[in-house]
Amino acid sequence: MSNAVEIKNLKVAFGDLNAVDDVSLQVAYGEVATLLGPNGAGKTTVVETLLGFRAPSSGTVRLHGLDPLRDHAEVVVRTGALLQRGGVWFPMTPAQVLELTSTYYDAPRDCGELLALLRLEKCARTPWRRLSGGEQQRTLLALALLGRPKVLVLDEPTTAVDPEGRQVIRDIIRSERERGCALLITTHELDEAERLADFLVIMNHGHIVAQGTLDELAGSPEMIVETSGPIDPEGLARLLGCTVTADGPLQVRCAIGSTPERIGVVTGYLTSHGVAMTSLRTRASLEERYLELIADERNGSES
Repeated sequence: MSNAVEIKNLKVAFGDLNAVDDVSLQVAYGEVATLLGPNGAGKTTVVETLLGFRAPSSGTVRLHGLDPLRDHAEVVVRTGALLQRGGVWFPMTPAQVLELTSTYYDAPRDCGELLALLRLEKCARTPWRRLSGGEQQRTLLALALLGRPKVLVLDEPTTAVDPEGRQVIRDIIRSERERGCALLITTHELDEAERLADFLVIMNHGHIVAQGTLDELAGSPEMIVETSGPIDPEGLARLLGCTVTADGPLQVRCAIGSTPERIGVVTGYLTSHGVAMTSLRTRASLEERYLELIADERNGSES
């Protein structure tokens, strides 16, 4: 499968500040990749450079095999984008801005179809300034979809969107992936990334801390046990023959893979101490691994 997005050794500097430092990643057609990281990690700078709004200080970026600066007009036609910056002229309505923008494309999607798809029919004639934050965000996503793009670049697509709107956006992301579109999404919302992404890239201070599939980033198999009351990790460690650490008063992490026999050992130990198991997981959540990786990277840079 060919790659829709190719970023190699990208560096973007603002004076003495390296906002992006030696970033390399790729996204295939029909794949969802998510950029994760705290504020100031460089995610938005990567997106703006990929779309041709900034010039790289060094390295290369390609969309559809094209240089987004040199081939900007062709890239724009093939690419849909939803950015944090930007909006719509205040008096315009969702219906008006879609109708106007559709004239820029040779074969745009039907505006009425997009209004229905994004659940915007009820506010289709409402001026932009009177729309809620979620309605504005969904209108911008409709604009990104209008030209039938082969690549979608979505910067924080669920910002200010209510739960119903989030589900609409999730369904659209899955649908676009199924039709062969490549999607690069930045987000702070780890549960959204865990639901949707085929591939994740974690950034901090302008560089990549880790990248891979959810399973690859989850690390080695382990048993993460949540309990109804506190227990002694050392006693459980002796029974399991592995390291057991307390993540808090009601959670322990056992550095060993889950089997029915080991689950039985844990259950028996808890029962003997008058404690119940409230949940069992065999991998760290994305949030746990994300926080661990960011902390490790921060500690490494300070040492």
